[in-house]
Amino acid sequence: MNSNTPARRALSTCAVGITTVGLLALGVGAASAHVSVAPASTTEDSYSQLTFSVPNESETAGTNKLEVQLPTETPFTSVRVKPVEGWTAEVVSGDLPEPVTTPDGATVTVAPLSVVWTAEEGAEISQQEYQTFAISVGRLPESGTVVTLPAVQSYTDGSVRAWDEPTVEGGEEPESPAPAFTTTTAAEGESDHGGTAAAPAAADGTEEEASDGESAEAVSSEPAPSTVSGGSNAAGWAGLAAGLLGFAAGVTALVRTRRA
Repeated sequence: MNSNTPARRALSTCAVGITTVGLLALGVGAASAHVSVAPASTTEDSYSQLTFSVPNESETAGTNKLEVQLPTETPFTSVRVKPVEGWTAEVVSGDLPEPVTTPDGATVTVAPLSVVWTAEEGAEISQQEYQTFAISVGRLPESGTVVTLPAVQSYTDGSVRAWDEPTVEGGEEPESPAPAFTTTTAAEGESDHGGTAAAPAAADGTEEEASDGESAEAVSSEPAPSTVSGGSNAAGWAGLAAGLLGFAAGVTALVRTRRA
């Protein structure tokens, strides 16, 4: 039988479509298998909840520690940690490399520099698992600022993976991208401090004060997608859709050939 018949060609088209779909699906998975951050709000001069997603990439060890570096050029004056069962958290504060003047005119020389989560025995992130860690921070810097939060992931076998490479908007995602997002202006109708959050209440029912002397705002528990690291995932899904269309075209050609 001639190997160049229409039926053979249709089958080849189907095979290519299936292979493309598979490779693109793997690409989407690989692009998202890193430490990432999703801010609940990106509005400048507001408080926000930052949720870090931490997948375990090792086939032989578990993740037992995560350290996230906080910005020093635009430092947060307030950082609070959401408890995670089986993990302890520490906010490490220290001297800034250089004094920073806030929009209110205050000079800041000491600020939170990092947050470290450490797993108790038995609570490590195992194979095919991930964990989320959240912090409430404020205030966010002016609109258009890229807030980069380099992370270091440690494993039970002593190995360490640094996620600290900057992502260039519109460019290819680096091998070890640092979690990041970009601040935005307040939408119409929002207040100067995000508009959707109320100040958290203290134990006695009064409004709790933030470390900068102004009332801190509560944050939504629903994180919004990152505005920096999400581009590669969007491109991956677009490629996957194209692969599916190719696969459908191949199947249609096969059916028409068999009917002929």
